[in-house]
Amino acid sequence: MQVQNCLELRLDAGDIGEEAFAAQASRLHALGTAEEIDADSGARVYIAWFPAGAAREPIMAAMRDLGAGEVQLSDLGDDWETAWQRDWQGKAIGERLWVRPSFREPPTDGRIDIVLDPGMAFGTGQHATTCLCLAAIERACAGSPPASLLDMGAGSGLLAIAAGKLGVQRIVAIDYDPISVEAAAVNAGINGVALESRLGDTPPAEVYALVVANILAGPLIDMARGLAACTGRRLILSGLLVEQVGAVKAAYEAENLSVDRVDHDGEWAAIELLR
Repeated sequence: MQVQNCLELRLDAGDIGEEAFAAQASRLHALGTAEEIDADSGARVYIAWFPAGAAREPIMAAMRDLGAGEVQLSDLGDDWETAWQRDWQGKAIGERLWVRPSFREPPTDGRIDIVLDPGMAFGTGQHATTCLCLAAIERACAGSPPASLLDMGAGSGLLAIAAGKLGVQRIVAIDYDPISVEAAAVNAGINGVALESRLGDTPPAEVYALVVANILAGPLIDMARGLAACTGRRLILSGLLVEQVGAVKAAYEAENLSVDRVDHDGEWAAIELLR
């Protein structure tokens, strides 16, 4: 059932970390969250949606506890599941990729067009960690693309689909959420990419030339042995805050992988490791 006339909370991101905001929103039982970035000024706004009948004052007080200045909470006539469509535009990523929702126009400069309708699955290409992963996949596919790819924690399937468009032939996308498994399969079909979308929460036994996992630091550390065992040549990890890079690197170096490069985008980071 869709929730109509929900409440929309908006606050200036300022010095509030995205992870802290998302955690607070989750504690308040938000229906969903998003981040909006002004294309000209670079100013960031955090957004969260709540059921229409939610008590307003506790929500606003909890967000102020994070150090937020002005907090706006207003009635939203749209369903929260489609509210993100108002501000999601097509986006150029890396040297060759363009990621857009189906309701935006395709690129006009020859970039590789990736069409995405994630619904409730994570991954629209707007977040820094996703952009870092896409740029890394593009580099890995330059020249001779890897023969196979595993996308662990695939969400909407964006990373796997990008790899397919860049020439990878055998692709497996795994997620623990049935909604994401379905979304990845649907989005792959929209883009004409053949992949296997699986339900699961542990790395498989097979070996892949390229493995990518855009999750969070804790699960990545927990999965270090399994993901390292899957990696035939290159492993891309993201979903990390900059201060978490050291711990994640150590976990994978202990599995006999070596760090090739670390890239940053604001407070977020991605690590590339080699067999």
